[in-house]
Amino acid sequence: MSQLEIPHGPAPTTEQLDQIALLFKMLGEPMRLRILQAVCHAPRYVGEIVELTGATQPNVSKHLALLVSSGVLMRQRDGQRVRYGLKNMLVTRLCEAVCASLETQEEQVA
Repeated sequence: MSQLEIPHGPAPTTEQLDQIALLFKMLGEPMRLRILQAVCHAPRYVGEIVELTGATQPNVSKHLALLVSSGVLMRQRDGQRVRYGLKNMLVTRLCEAVCASLETQEEQVA
């Protein structure tokens, strides 16, 4: 397994560590990952996200509120409807890195 390279520089502040922990907490819930997958290429309306995830509207709305408040998603009002899209593109890169790592691990086991 490869080691994570940490850039040299000042150690993260307590506030930065809290922000990092919050980001990983947001990514630690499978439903939120399904929501992120639904909006990763283009913003979507709540109804579209509900359909794509197979979850109930109240459940999706609860997770959307958390993802917006943590800075992962942005909310965009379109008349009476609301669209949600990625605000923090780092999330996509993190998910891609994890998927690539899992694929490598699976190949090594096979």
